[in-house]
Amino acid sequence: MVGVSQAVQSRRSVRAFLPDPVPEGTLREILELAQLAPSSSNLQPWRIFAVTGAPLADLLQRVRETAADNPRGEPPEYPIYAPDLKDPYNARRIACAEDLYGHIGVARENKLGRLMHFARNFAFYGAPVGLIVTIDRTMERGQWADVGIWLSTFMLLAQERGLSTCAQAAWAGMNRTVRSALAIPDEYLIYCGIALGYADPEAQINALRIGREPVEAAVTMIGFEEAGEAR
Repeated sequence: MVGVSQAVQSRRSVRAFLPDPVPEGTLREILELAQLAPSSSNLQPWRIFAVTGAPLADLLQRVRETAADNPRGEPPEYPIYAPDLKDPYNARRIACAEDLYGHIGVARENKLGRLMHFARNFAFYGAPVGLIVTIDRTMERGQWADVGIWLSTFMLLAQERGLSTCAQAAWAGMNRTVRSALAIPDEYLIYCGIALGYADPEAQINALRIGREPVEAAVTMIGFEEAGEAR
């Protein structure tokens, strides 16, 4: 297994998977370790539904039927992005989309091609395991952050074990169909999905690397210069 730093550096959103199954024991080990993710006052507000095999096939069939009438999915239970997303965040979102579609040769004017690629979200990009991540709908913003911490922990643990992931907010837009297929109680809000499996090394899309802003764009260091001189 790779170390934490290596997992952070090598992790990426994978959008093409091999059909090889994920051993249940490996998934259970990752899930058990992810339970150690920190949460405010140890509330552990997440509830995860992991699906594979025939139940996954049934879920994807139901989703295809829904998508036939609603290609963009169902109204999500929460706003995934701010309605008036400002820069630099909106610029980053646009650049990410252009990098992705440009990498796979789908031009901006090719609306059908972009819609077809978006629809691959609802097949978990061919991954043999899909996870639906939910949160108790009575929780507040602080607990939503806890779910984000769980997500990061889970994905890095998977990367450490040679598995790949893609966190997918798109599944929030199939909440009614998913809830019905997996018998998810209404008390849980469907937050996102995660595709889990072994990356297809031959898939062009998996060679994509999205850059990050330098630390200076996100972090303000205060008082460290004086502290360094004191030492």
